[in-house]
Amino acid sequence: MIARFISLAAALMLLSACSHTDETLADNSGSATGAGTAGIGTTDTTGSGPTELGAGAHSTGPGSQADLEVNVGDRVNFAVDSSTLDEAARQTVERQAAWLQQFPTVTVTIEGHADQRGTTEYNLALGERRANAVKSYLGSLGIDPARVLVISYGKERLANPANTEEAFAQNRRAVTVVNVTATN
Repeated sequence: MIARFISLAAALMLLSACSHTDETLADNSGSATGAGTAGIGTTDTTGSGPTELGAGAHSTGPGSQADLEVNVGDRVNFAVDSSTLDEAARQTVERQAAWLQQFPTVTVTIEGHADQRGTTEYNLALGERRANAVKSYLGSLGIDPARVLVISYGKERLANPANTEEAFAQNRRAVTVVNVTATN
């Protein structure tokens, strides 16, 4: 029992060490909450492209996080205060759906994010709406919703911590992360 508690405490400490601080009103406090589980990874602070690695990042073969990032694209961006998928985002999600159809055993978590402006509560709700917009569109493209989990990090995991419009745009995103199942 104590070993489980210690393992859980260590995992929570690792989670908090990996978290970062993301829409129109300033607020520096907050915590990430959401439904489901997601891979924890590194965050792109340059905005140069998809580098947020999930739990599936260890594998580089077909159906892996690296495969998704390199060959499909793992993220879509949103306008300020919006969870509406624009044409570029829809195209990315369509590629993700085609990729998921190739790998029917792969499950994913959609991580919803916001920029660092706004209250924690507002950004968590906005991140969840963004993630659910991706999940809903994947569902309309034939992907079983049971294969897609949703989590919102709000403004907790910034892709770019700068206080510029360019950084804010990079932080308004939903990232698709490949889930890894334990094998024996």
